[in-house]
Parts: sequence; structure tokens; C-alpha cells
Amino acid sequence: MSTLKNSAYKVQVVLDRFGLELKVVELSKSTRTAMEASEAIGCELGQIAKTLIFKGCRSQLPVCIIISGLGYIDETKLQDILGEDIEKADAAFVAEHTGYVIGGVPPVGHTTKIRTLIDGDILQYSTIWAAAGTPHAVFNLTPDNLVRITQGNIVSISKTRR
Repeated sequence: MSTLKNSAYKVQVVLDRFGLELKVVELSKSTRTAMEASEAIGCELGQIAKTLIFKGCRSQLPVCIIISGLGYIDETKLQDILGEDIEKADAAFVAEHTGYVIGGVPPVGHTTKIRTLIDGDILQYSTIWAAAGTPHAVFNLTPDNLVRITQGNIVSISKTRR
């Protein structure tokens, strides 16, 4: 019997299907934001794989963006890639399409099939951390494993922090 909370356990079940020995851990400190996650884990901010959900303005379809904790999304680049204007999805849209709450959205195991784009900057790290279903759960993986489990396309959509 798992000691993980239901949402974290759901992510672990999905991860187990890949056969990569990826393990969800629940922390006492919050991992809701990239900064909180890096502090709770004790890793660099850039090693946090932020999973953000956007919505196409015309299509109303979700798109999952995975970007380094150091990165900011260049919405113009993202719109060019998608071929339509986008907006950041609200909490209800995120929950409907992923099955998770903002601050705990994992890169896999979503309620609906979601197109996934991975910003290439995150590939520079040998190990990264992603949310695992709750604002206190994470799992560790390599960038190669992230690409494999999400089937995400690698793109350049980050902009420099100011």
C-alpha cells in the first residue's frame, strides 16, 4: 500500500509504466513554485522542470509547456510555433485537462492528451525535478527521460530574465 497522497500516487502509477524506476517523493516543504521546489529539494533553480498549461485562443486546446525554473516563456515564439494566439490557462481549465491543481501539475498522466513542448534550455542539466501531482510531491529524472515520457517536442521558447 502506498503512503503517497492520491494525486501523487496517480503520478507514480503512470511513471511505473515507463520502466525507468522514477520515484515520486513527498516533501514537507512546498514545491508549488520553482523557487520553493529548488529550496525544498536543495537543487539549482534551473533544474526544476516547470509544467505550465496554456490554451489556444482559437482552438481552445491545451498545450503543455515544460521549461527550466530559470526560464520565462516568450509568448511570441510560442504563438509562432502553435500558429495561434495563446493565453495562460485558468485553474479550472488546468484541472479539467490535466486532472491536477496548479502547483502540482506533472509533465505526464494528464486527463486528456495534451501537446507537449519542452524548452531546450532544460537539456543542459544532467538531472532535473518535476512536479508529481501535489504542491509537495516531485520526482527526479534526466532530460532524456523527460523527452521520452512526455513525447514532447524540443523547441526554443524561453526569453532572458530581466
